[in-house]
Amino acid sequence: MPRPSSSLASLLLSNSLLPSLCRASSAQKSLKAASFIPSSALSTNSHVKTRRFNKDLCRVSKTKEIKASTPLSSKLKEVEVPKDSSSGYPEYDRLLPSTLQHSPYRVEHLVVSEGGIVLDYICKALRLPPLYVADLVRFGAVHYALVCPKPPPSASPEEVQIYREFTQPAVLRKRPSIKGKTLREAQKTFRITDVNEFVETGTYLRVHVHPKRFPRCYEVDWKSRIIAVTDLYVVLDKPAAISVGGTTDNIEECCATFASRALGPETPLWTTHQIDNCTEGCVVFARNKDFCPAFHGMIRDKEVKKLYLALAAAPVPVGIISHYMRPVNRAPRIVSEDPIDSWHLCQLEVLECKEVPWPNANTDKNYNIDDCGWPLKTSAYECRINLITGKTHQIRAQFAAIGAPIVGDSIYTPAAMAQIENPHINPVGASKREYTSEEDKEKAIEEWVSCHGKEPNTAIGLQASQISWDGGKVCYEAGTPWWRQRTDGTSSAESL
Repeated sequence: MPRPSSSLASLLLSNSLLPSLCRASSAQKSLKAASFIPSSALSTNSHVKTRRFNKDLCRVSKTKEIKASTPLSSKLKEVEVPKDSSSGYPEYDRLLPSTLQHSPYRVEHLVVSEGGIVLDYICKALRLPPLYVADLVRFGAVHYALVCPKPPPSASPEEVQIYREFTQPAVLRKRPSIKGKTLREAQKTFRITDVNEFVETGTYLRVHVHPKRFPRCYEVDWKSRIIAVTDLYVVLDKPAAISVGGTTDNIEECCATFASRALGPETPLWTTHQIDNCTEGCVVFARNKDFCPAFHGMIRDKEVKKLYLALAAAPVPVGIISHYMRPVNRAPRIVSEDPIDSWHLCQLEVLECKEVPWPNANTDKNYNIDDCGWPLKTSAYECRINLITGKTHQIRAQFAAIGAPIVGDSIYTPAAMAQIENPHINPVGASKREYTSEEDKEKAIEEWVSCHGKEPNTAIGLQASQISWDGGKVCYEAGTPWWRQRTDGTSSAESL
């Protein structure tokens, strides 16, 4: 993408744009019925497109189709990346990686009052420049539904009135686009796929004005992170602080997109499994849809083995560690040593635990590691882990529960420190209090959740160090973890 001129850059930052972009939305979700004002003078970026959102785990990355410089075979070979402009590395400086990185969370909810081109509508409704809106569409930050969802209980009377006005049966019957659909089907949300897409009256729009950003995408040498390339899949040594396959509001700045561009394949990459944004290490991407269900089946049948390296803040016992995880699909994940009805069993095996020096100040600065207020920073403990079950945040939650949080893990370390200071504070811990009712216990759990911090935006001491299947015949290993790296990029410690 060509670099905008200085005059264009000045235009984008003028007309009170920065105050507009940095304006935080209200805590509740607001439905707005904005007036449509046609604007033929608004410029568009017709080549900016995104793919439709697929809620399955196997997702396609949005990328241009670029022919590879050399054919790719099923045998492992060095990856060739073109060095000219056809390599798929267009400079992208309209939404700079750091510009809105710390902007307040802002999502706008609109109901289209008069049909028209989606780019024009959003520009006028939210007073945003067209290039900025085009970039939001490119990032996958604009979603639509044919009919607006029901407002939450916290909605204002005005929002409820807008919902009722546009969902009256008499109004819905006049809309050919929802003929034959149930109300629930018409309220299903998809990404906007084109800046020139037409949105009719009554369409619901959700615009993530400040999408979550992953600036490290622009700093990584992606070619050097490719471990293996075959006809069926690609194995990547995922950098920390980057999403595997994209987020709700950003499918541009992710490993799938940038690894695909580095390879220049004729088809995009599909995600087959996930690891946390703040975790680095081995991730497998499919090069066709058929490999996705096959790989999922191997994971389901426990034919895929994953080994992790973890840098813990305290020593961890060798052997199998078991907990039960609360079945709530949001962070932080709460685990109990005792079985609780409907809670999920989590098991991992610590194969080895070795005392190592705590990362020095230069390493912490180089990788933006959060010290999380942990008091003892002389020794850390590198653990090799066989992950028996694969639950979200499992290693992080289990290590924190035994008082050995992962170095840099800002969400679980505060709770671990609170439990060390007061063992009774954890309502499902080893020293938990007795509760007279389930209601009191649930209230205590919510209070315990409040002891946790925020999800880290940078690296933590966790690496998916090895992934293997087919009885170990197919095996891939990640590179040296960040905590063993010197500031000059060389290894600073021996492997376990």
